[in-house]
Amino acid sequence: MPILEVEGLRHRFADGAPALSGIDLSVEAGEFVVIAGPNGCGKTTLLRHLNGLIPPRTGRVRVDGVSVAKDPARARRMVGMVFQDADAQIVGETVYDDVAFGPENLRLDRSEIHDRVTAALAAVSMTHLADQRPHLLSGGEKRRVAIAGILAMRSPILVLDEPFSNLDYPGVRDVLEQVLSLHRNGHTLILTTHDLEKVLAHADRLVVMGDGRILRDGPPAAAVKGIDAFGVREPRASRQGLPLDSWLS
Repeated sequence: MPILEVEGLRHRFADGAPALSGIDLSVEAGEFVVIAGPNGCGKTTLLRHLNGLIPPRTGRVRVDGVSVAKDPARARRMVGMVFQDADAQIVGETVYDDVAFGPENLRLDRSEIHDRVTAALAAVSMTHLADQRPHLLSGGEKRRVAIAGILAMRSPILVLDEPFSNLDYPGVRDVLEQVLSLHRNGHTLILTTHDLEKVLAHADRLVVMGDGRILRDGPPAAAVKGIDAFGVREPRASRQGLPLDSWLS
């Protein structure tokens, strides 16, 4: 059974304009899926349905076989989301407090919370900044704190919305290395980006969206061909007929 299933999902904005027009998508456990498409194509709206931030009204979303509509609290534990604006996720006075926020809401005992936070900070190489005020961190560091918060919740599925936006070169490398480490450790990853050059070589699958629909869905090397026609820049290697290569190499 896929760990994520979306069937016939439709959504309209408050003004009646269509945002999603019949999305069907399934994701296997441990899969790394990149979703690309121009601004306004429905990527973020789709992501927000995956853990019930937007309740499905038409269509179904299931996480590990359980309907998001029937158990949104479970969906939010299972599906952790890193938003494009990392500042919007900062709630703690220190990095440690911020990462501890989710486990505290699960009403875990203090020793379990400490163990989870310590392990999550170590996983994103942030232990040395545990006592730092999160608003003073760089953009890349803030995204790592957001990822740590999800790890502390033990979410098996991670959804990252434009995780490289507004980051400098070191920040992009930093976040990309963390993303790849999470995939190696067995997490299911769904990532949206405008910049396929950075991440596509590492993905298992590319989904291309436009006007609230899925236009392509398949292996990255095939699905990326001619993607410029859908408002997304095709990586240079693909345009030159070369294999996709790692941006970190």
